[in-house]
Amino acid sequence: MSALICGSLAFDTIMVFQDHFKNHILPEKIHLLNVSFLVPELRREFGGCAGNIAYNMKLLGANPKIMATWGDDFAPYAAHLDRHTIARQHISQVPDTFTAQAFITTDLADNQITAFHPGAMNFSHFNHVDQAGDNRIGIISPDGRNGMLQHAAEMHAANIPFIFDPGQGLPMFSGTELMQFVELADYVAVNDYEAELLQNRTGKRIAQLAQQVRAFIVTRGELGSQIHTGGETLNIPCARAQNVLDPTGCGDAYRAGLLHGIIESMDWLTTGRLASVMGAIKIASRGGQNHAPTPGEINQLFRDEFGYDPS
Repeated sequence: MSALICGSLAFDTIMVFQDHFKNHILPEKIHLLNVSFLVPELRREFGGCAGNIAYNMKLLGANPKIMATWGDDFAPYAAHLDRHTIARQHISQVPDTFTAQAFITTDLADNQITAFHPGAMNFSHFNHVDQAGDNRIGIISPDGRNGMLQHAAEMHAANIPFIFDPGQGLPMFSGTELMQFVELADYVAVNDYEAELLQNRTGKRIAQLAQQVRAFIVTRGELGSQIHTGGETLNIPCARAQNVLDPTGCGDAYRAGLLHGIIESMDWLTTGRLASVMGAIKIASRGGQNHAPTPGEINQLFRDEFGYDPS
């Protein structure tokens, strides 16, 4: 069976300003802000949480299905998915829209100014989980608000265990709605900032939230991650990266490792370590979908790091 990946597909247009924003933005004139940055370096990447997760699952040899929406400009992304044999039968077109996209300008100090256009993502509720056939597991990752609510309810009704991965979409929901997600989900995956926000919104501590699910996973950047399961807290170290180049998409790569570990019935220590390896592979490459290790190479990196075979 497959993994159903509900979430966004997006183009990331990344521009590099060869100076520092602080030299061109005058604090005393912030109310009259009108600046222009020359950006001689520009690249366009394939992104979005669903796309990144599915791409990494494919690297692991899994069979992901993306459920998302796309606009009239999607042809290059469609060709990219086809090249990597990632199923797109459940990606729906929304006519007269653009595919979701982020425009990111970065300066030499890695400060960023980002504009995000959701476009077709706002219509993710046009898709329905029962259209995607049998699935072993699913994930609700950042998407249109209505789509996230609907797909969580549909996965639960279809008895598809799923990970609730609110990501940058978390602020869209009230504490009551977030608790509803947690109660419907089998797993929750958040970063440390999102964990704090989730606790503040729901009024529940991590230990309480973890009691509602099979596992509550918190990623902590260079500090690794923690998996709260069965009344225990498992500390997962960061895997060593060959290079620290670009963190974009590392969380999505980690979640692909989680999904693969669950599908393959790995224990939680091994699942977390595999997820950590996937994040380390990703951070050594620019963009969310440009790294390309084989499943054998991933297993070897795991063995080198942890001393045993994950499978």
